[in-house]
Amino acid sequence: MNKTRVLIAGASGQLGHELVRSAPESVDLIALDETQLDITGQASVSKAVDSISPDWIINAAAYTAVDKAEQQSELAYRVNRDGAINLALAAKQADKKLIHISTDFVFDGTQSSPYQVADKPNPKSVYGASKQAGDEHVMSILSGKVLIIRTAWVYSSHGQNFVKTMLKLMAERNELGIVADQAGTPTWTRTLAQVIWKSMGQELTGIHHCTDAGVASWYDFAVAIYEEAKTLGLLDINHDCEIMPISTKDYPAPAVRPASSVLDKTITWEALDIKPLHWRESLRYMMKELLTDQKQPGRT
Repeated sequence: MNKTRVLIAGASGQLGHELVRSAPESVDLIALDETQLDITGQASVSKAVDSISPDWIINAAAYTAVDKAEQQSELAYRVNRDGAINLALAAKQADKKLIHISTDFVFDGTQSSPYQVADKPNPKSVYGASKQAGDEHVMSILSGKVLIIRTAWVYSSHGQNFVKTMLKLMAERNELGIVADQAGTPTWTRTLAQVIWKSMGQELTGIHHCTDAGVASWYDFAVAIYEEAKTLGLLDINHDCEIMPISTKDYPAPAVRPASSVLDKTITWEALDIKPLHWRESLRYMMKELLTDQKQPGRT
């Protein structure tokens, strides 16, 4: 059986890690982290694509430090815009296909209903603007040979993310104030990885949205993390931490967050014949995985 050769850029991140361990047997995978492939270098990207000659390239590399991006805009654009352009140009030159990961931060968050694929982006942060710039260039360069997947609130058992930060703080503190007036949908990397692999198999193109199902505030998410962690034994049953809802203005941050960035996934679910998991169910699966990982020293 001829395998599909796939090059992953950004293999050490949350999504890259999940893509590596969930890759189908039909895939010949070459997974490179930022030390092996710096996407901001056009020459190195072209050389890697020419030598590896993948059928597909997955861009899982990104600058995602939302607040730091406000002071490091040049770096954010170098990775999120220029890096994406380099991959797209290399893909076009070699006549290959690209899957590019985007974000809910391309929207301003003022819409009360879920954002559709065709809704006009209006980013309010450097991070969101840099990602949107990358999206536009990639689509312009590759047109019908690119799949852009917008996702949101990504977490996994690997790397640093909101879930693992909350678990640490909940173990250390007696109370936490969590923003309750920003709405979105948590996304387990397993969900996103499965959609990517399935999209590749069906050669899906264009812009699509992918998160788990349902809606939550950061406060809802934190409460769910606390409840699931207590049930599973990830937190000391004898230590209580009160989770209190606060408003965005009570927790000032350098970058503007979308007040509501729920993405409509209907088109994606129908195209791939997916029965989505609710975000709370995905969270439970991930935390069980985290519990298993903690019992196996050396795993991250």
